[in-house]
Amino acid sequence: MKNLFRFLISKEGFVSVLCYLQTALFAFLSFAPLNLPFFVWFSPFGLFYIEKKYRGQWKKLIYHGFGFAAVFYAVSFHWVYHMTTVFGGFDWYLAIPIFIISGIILNFKFPVFLLVFSFLVRRVGKFFPWIAAFSIVFAEFFTPQVFPWYFGNVVAENKILAQNAEYTSAYGLSAFLFFVSYYLFYLKNPKHRFRFTKKLIRSFFQKRKTLVWGVLPLSIVLILAFGNGYYLYQKWSNVKPTTEREVLIIQPNAPLEFRDGRNPAEEMRNLMDRIDTLAYDALKNQSVDLIVLPESGVPFFTTHDTDVTRLAGMYWYQFESLMSILSLRHGANVFYNELDADIPSGEFLARRNIRSYNSSVLVNPNAERKGDYQKVFLLIFGEYMPFEWMYALSGQTGKFAAGEKLSLIPYFEKRKAPSLVTKDLRWADTFGIRPEEVKEQYKGNRVEEKQVGSFLPLICYEVIISEFVRKFEGDPDFIVNVTNDKWYGNSVESYQHHTLGRMRAIEFRKWIVRSTNSGTSVFTDHLGNNIDNEFTELDSASVLQKKVQVIPAEKTFYRKYGNLLSYLFMGFSIFGFLIYVKKFR
Repeated sequence: MKNLFRFLISKEGFVSVLCYLQTALFAFLSFAPLNLPFFVWFSPFGLFYIEKKYRGQWKKLIYHGFGFAAVFYAVSFHWVYHMTTVFGGFDWYLAIPIFIISGIILNFKFPVFLLVFSFLVRRVGKFFPWIAAFSIVFAEFFTPQVFPWYFGNVVAENKILAQNAEYTSAYGLSAFLFFVSYYLFYLKNPKHRFRFTKKLIRSFFQKRKTLVWGVLPLSIVLILAFGNGYYLYQKWSNVKPTTEREVLIIQPNAPLEFRDGRNPAEEMRNLMDRIDTLAYDALKNQSVDLIVLPESGVPFFTTHDTDVTRLAGMYWYQFESLMSILSLRHGANVFYNELDADIPSGEFLARRNIRSYNSSVLVNPNAERKGDYQKVFLLIFGEYMPFEWMYALSGQTGKFAAGEKLSLIPYFEKRKAPSLVTKDLRWADTFGIRPEEVKEQYKGNRVEEKQVGSFLPLICYEVIISEFVRKFEGDPDFIVNVTNDKWYGNSVESYQHHTLGRMRAIEFRKWIVRSTNSGTSVFTDHLGNNIDNEFTELDSASVLQKKVQVIPAEKTFYRKYGNLLSYLFMGFSIFGFLIYVKKFR
């Protein structure tokens, strides 16, 4: 600890911390919600400087890598502390160590990048921009991350460059960033600029190879990235949708816990009334194909009436009644989040054998349950703990089982005729009427069941895991991401979460409907553009309604082959480095 303090107050330590901050702050400024992408091209400079200064000093590079990790985490992911205290329920004296340790462990990519980059620079001795590109892709591929954040996600703030994600996802954009950034880093020195320019001029007239190795690679990479991005943007801009679906997002701003002394029963009644009113006011004189409620839009309960859910105390008939009212009153499909539970095969019905799921379900315009999806990727410290003994530290943390199905959710033709019910049911009526009676009262509004499409369901941060999303079977009309970002407070997390997930729209060439509990909800098209740049406000109850275009089925390169190009890039790079070292070094 004393050595660390001495280092921090020394000139060497001061310069190192400036490098950490430069990389962290420039990346943060480039990212949502600030969206100043100019800074991203200079963000890697801190890493390049530290590697150059401590080249070959492996122990120091590791220490500095963890320094980058800690500062980067503190700047860009400061909201994790809020999640740990509110979502996880940890006291501050436990939350702070968890935050620091997770910041280091989950950002191994920084020390890995420095080690790989320094090793290759020493062994190869040339092609530094190429080596930088290889090192960042290698580091992002093979290091663990709870919130997969890649430098390429920041590059994707440029709508032309972002289109390349159709082939390479974020990894290719990370490689492009570090390739270009190293040229900028080298040329930041006036002496290097003068020497570089002098060599290029001389080589041009004397036909030396300096021109080839100096300008041609950068020119080719820039032309390919911007040229292909522009081509794809124009191509997909001109694609005509097969149809459009009217979608309403309801953002209810549901409470998540009641440790502040609020009355749970009163808060839940207010929430249900708020959902009912938001839907009723938005759809008085119109119909929609789909109503989407977010993750934890109605927390703690389920509409799935089984022996298991009744034993667990999850089933709430008024919840089911209200969802039935929404579908039958407005003649729409309703997609909402709930808890669900079952008993493992071979086990008897008892509380200790119950498995709980974070589940989303669709009911058709006749209020019939037609499809559900249980979350597969669970959130550490929120939905599960890595070790059994840790549950005793946080009573707020759930103990969920992971789902197994990766199938699309079907949706059905909406009711086109006017409602035959003269007096609509409202939330207040559910106190004296059960789900079966709701259906009976609206029996005149029943329609012939006709499936008209399907969508890909994702819960919370599943949307930011590209390798996972492409495992879903079938070709969806669009993607629906329901999430609950309220655990992170009034912070930049919700914008960052969306920006990380927005890449799936480009990889799939499908629209994304993002429905959040407390903001920010938004619609994103197949080009990665946020429609009308309209986001709901944080900590608010509101609705957002748009026409979602159904883009014709065409499996993109990324959907077919995943990270093939990134693996080929790393494979050919290693092969090229080995050949060069053997022949010339």
